[in-house]
Amino acid sequence: MRIAVLGTGGIGGYFGGRLAASGHDVTFVARGDHLEAIRDSGLVVTSVAGDFTVEPAHATDDVTSIGVVDAVLLAVKTWQLPPVLESLRSLVGPGTAVVTTQNGVEAPDQVAAVVGRSAVLPGIAKIFAYIDGPGRITHAGGPASLAFDEWSAAPAPSDRVARLREAVTASGAVSPVPDDIWAELWSKMLFVVPFGGLGAALDSTIGELRTKPSSRALLQDAMREVETLARARGTHLPERVVAGTMAFVDDQPADATTSLQRDLLEGRPSELDAWTGAVVRLASESGVDVPLHRLLLEVLTSRHPGALLG
Repeated sequence: MRIAVLGTGGIGGYFGGRLAASGHDVTFVARGDHLEAIRDSGLVVTSVAGDFTVEPAHATDDVTSIGVVDAVLLAVKTWQLPPVLESLRSLVGPGTAVVTTQNGVEAPDQVAAVVGRSAVLPGIAKIFAYIDGPGRITHAGGPASLAFDEWSAAPAPSDRVARLREAVTASGAVSPVPDDIWAELWSKMLFVVPFGGLGAALDSTIGELRTKPSSRALLQDAMREVETLARARGTHLPERVVAGTMAFVDDQPADATTSLQRDLLEGRPSELDAWTGAVVRLASESGVDVPLHRLLLEVLTSRHPGALLG
């Protein structure tokens, strides 16, 4: 398959790297020193599932030079979407699948507004991975799974979904078949938004949050707010979604943090608007009260001026 990876960070670098290492024609879009290192020495991935290097690796900073592809792995952060979306048009042909991996629930609509809903496969990446220097990706844990589906799921997967799932699985990554991709998106939001907001506000790892009784209770309360919002908007979440998510929390590496937390604490542009901000905004639209998320948004924007302006 011809695949373009837009955003060669933890998600794009890991899954795109796996696909390239297994023989697919993958072009990585990157910038600056990261791009030069990939061009010069390949893409180096250090992983708990086994290290590998993609060498040579096809990399560019010009999306329009790639041409139409079979699939786009859209792995930029939510605040990076606007400048990327216009160039995305050059990659999309009649059968191209654009897999969104952004946290939150709004990115598929934003992408569909540019390339059409028929091109978009809403997706979810579950992995702890990050850039660990120019040309280097570290995969520290998590399921390392990439789930996606057509906008409205059918009883059987479409040809392009089946083909891409097979490619991801054959690469050594995991591509589970979601029963309801929108429920999966909200389920991930229920995990990552409370974890990210509380982790940033309390400067705590997941191990610290889950171990201290008071912060563990806050984490569960924040999850319940997202659950209430999702159900109010018609999403069919599992009955015991909070309990299941807390079990997942208890199974993660104790030193794990979210990208939101790292970005805020290091003064970089953040996804606060797409995470906590989206919960507050959508709750207001739906007539749902989310006091803990409103407090977290107030605290984090006060502590990190410009956090919503990424």
